[in-house]
Amino acid sequence: MSEPGPSPNLPPQRRARRLTESLAARLFALTLGAILLTEALIFVPSASNVRTQWLGERVQAARIAALALEAAPMREVSEELSESLLERAEVLAVTELEDEMRIQLLAPAKPVEEAPTRIVDLRAPTMLGQSVAAMSEYFAPEGQMLVVVAEGSEPGRVIEVLVPQAPLKKTMVNLAWRVTGLSLIIALVAALVIYLVLDAIVVRPMRRVTVSVEQFSRDPGSWTRRLSPTKRRDEIGRAQNALAGMEEAVADSFRQRAHLAELGSAVAKINHDLRNSLASAQLVSDGLARSEDPRVQRAAPRLKRALERAIELATATLDYGKAAPRAPVMQTVRLLGVLQGAAEEALVENGMGIEIGVDETLVIRSDADHLHRIAANLIRNAAEAMRQTDTPDPEIRIRIEDGALIFSDNGPGLPEKTQENLFRPFSGSGRMGGTGLGLVIANELAQALGGGLTLASTGPEGTVFRLALPGLEA
Repeated sequence: MSEPGPSPNLPPQRRARRLTESLAARLFALTLGAILLTEALIFVPSASNVRTQWLGERVQAARIAALALEAAPMREVSEELSESLLERAEVLAVTELEDEMRIQLLAPAKPVEEAPTRIVDLRAPTMLGQSVAAMSEYFAPEGQMLVVVAEGSEPGRVIEVLVPQAPLKKTMVNLAWRVTGLSLIIALVAALVIYLVLDAIVVRPMRRVTVSVEQFSRDPGSWTRRLSPTKRRDEIGRAQNALAGMEEAVADSFRQRAHLAELGSAVAKINHDLRNSLASAQLVSDGLARSEDPRVQRAAPRLKRALERAIELATATLDYGKAAPRAPVMQTVRLLGVLQGAAEEALVENGMGIEIGVDETLVIRSDADHLHRIAANLIRNAAEAMRQTDTPDPEIRIRIEDGALIFSDNGPGLPEKTQENLFRPFSGSGRMGGTGLGLVIANELAQALGGGLTLASTGPEGTVFRLALPGLEA
């Protein structure tokens, strides 16, 4: 899959914002900042070493000048020689302390103007102290003098060297500029190399994955540019392969859904026409049922039952094919009246009695039509199951128990296979000629009312369904 670049149609400000927000730009900036931070941490001890070396060179030159003075008679030299020694040592004056006595070894060749002085002791240096002192040199005031204290040429002696701070500060500033320039070059080169490497092995694969996810989220149904699998076995490779597999599965699912939608639409049209044709055939069968021909009298009931089952299948399929059940219209419903109406409709041809143990004054907030369809389905299923198995003394009872309507019968119970697929369409029917849609639709209607339909128990002693409804909890 080709990798798309920045869209040329975006305005410059938005393209710049997308560039700064990209993983590549942040990675480059992070790498550059990390290298510069490392260089800054390295610069502090480097500056400390340069400062210590500069001061040490002045002290060593002062010691050599002191040794030359030791060789002179009476430890005295001419002004010309003293000035030459100070100039070569690049110091202003040299003083030696011995047994608490101060001896001016080399006096200043010119009067030293009164200036702020700062003592720098090199006898017991610490790494932290040297680092802090090195950084303080950059902020020292102009014209400051340094009195450098160090060990003398012989044990027990201490030498003090007076030097101007300006040359040291200039040396430190030059060092800072050199290190800064070199650090920038190193940082840019290293950041570029690291960026190119990480861009190739991390950013580009992640960009492909990101673009794929964005395209997939925008329109998963019509998305055709699938992410190809990779042979990488790291985290990015596993993520890319997992995404490629998911896209393959979802694309197949969407294709299957489209086929099922087309098939469902065709089935709905066929069912609609079939139901109309069956209704016409049912009218003909009613006419045949009035015939006095014995052969017609024997065949007419079977034909009528076959047509009724076909009409029921077509009607149930059309009802299930709807996207969702009609939204319930909640109103005050007299529960006993709804259950009696459902029983009259469901038992009109079964000749079976029913016992409804519900108070005639009980009213609830519900949808009368939804509740009627649920109850009629449960009663019809129970009556048909007991009729097909010739259950002796069949009876259906309805009562309220634990905040739910309980529908029970004394039939033979549901087969195990039927129990497993009870609420699955076209597979959960427990009676001959059933569609397997009645309980599915009843459960959907119960959920629309805010309740639910469950199989409480089933066995040789009978089957019990539990219909939970709001308003029956009390």
